[in-house]
Amino acid sequence: MRIDNGMPWGSQGDLPTELACWLAGLGVGLVINPPRRPQKNGVIERYQGVGKSWAEPWDCRSAAELQRRLEELDRWQRELYPTADGRPRCEAYPGLKHSGRAYDPARETAVWDLRRAWEWVGMHLVPRQVDSQGKVSLYNRPYSVGVRWGGRKIWVGFDPERGEWMFQDEKGHEIRRQAAAELSAERIRAMEVTHRRRGCHAANPPDRSKAAKPHERTKAAKPHERTKAAKPTTR
Repeated sequence: MRIDNGMPWGSQGDLPTELACWLAGLGVGLVINPPRRPQKNGVIERYQGVGKSWAEPWDCRSAAELQRRLEELDRWQRELYPTADGRPRCEAYPGLKHSGRAYDPARETAVWDLRRAWEWVGMHLVPRQVDSQGKVSLYNRPYSVGVRWGGRKIWVGFDPERGEWMFQDEKGHEIRRQAAAELSAERIRAMEVTHRRRGCHAANPPDRSKAAKPHERTKAAKPHERTKAAKPTTR
């Protein structure tokens, strides 16, 4: 499967996303388009323009209507529109037709392999800037490499044989290793590799539907009272 660098396939953090790791575990081969090179995936990029001009999304009154138009466009292009030899794509390339078989989650345990997912992660070597506390972020989790490296650039790789992060200096010398707990089979298959902070984007954000109550004073504020009348100073 050819994928680009945008979500959910790629990420700004330059490490594989949960979806890419999950697909690799299923044995799906992945080919990444180089950044800012749309010509490397010219057929699909061209199809996006055709979809925009044929489906006319600006005239759609809802997302559902746009979806119906795009599905109809797919049918036209695959079953009716002629290719170079005059035949539509579904006749020219019958092997690419969808089997119609839906994905069966019950078979995933038998076919999904953590080793394949780890091998995919192991193909990546990414740079990181060490902060003043000697830490770097991987999948939104802090990893300590040592205060002495604060402010310096290091490289992070992954050992698929041992399931460990490898931290290296700019010359490739290994600094330290740490177990990659977030890359367990359970977390990858649950799409929970990246640590997502709590808040409005959390899986279960706090309920803010109730109106906030103003602070109440249990007793009315009273002015300060002098228990006794002030007496003039006696000389």
